[in-house]
Amino acid sequence: MKKYELFTVFKPNLDTEEVDKILNKFDEDLAGLGGKVETRDKIGRKKLAYDIKKFRDGFIVSTIVSMPPEKVADYKRLYVLNDNVLRIMLMDVTEKEASKA
Repeated sequence: MKKYELFTVFKPNLDTEEVDKILNKFDEDLAGLGGKVETRDKIGRKKLAYDIKKFRDGFIVSTIVSMPPEKVADYKRLYVLNDNVLRIMLMDVTEKEASKA
């Protein structure tokens, strides 16, 4: 299994409880794909550098997940299909972890 950092920007009109519900659903889907959440950092509502889908702010969450590489496309599709997600970025951080050791 590889480790990935998932940087997600949610719509700013969501409150913390709604974001938690969405994240719990994504966590269940990740477990179904054979992965798990390592750490999560809810950064909160921040001003964006540029408008995304006509929003100037976004609720930002950074998550470290581990999952099989062949399941990455399926997991990303779950985020893209969710209307509350403005933008995602998924980066492989396996090499970073290996170089720290």
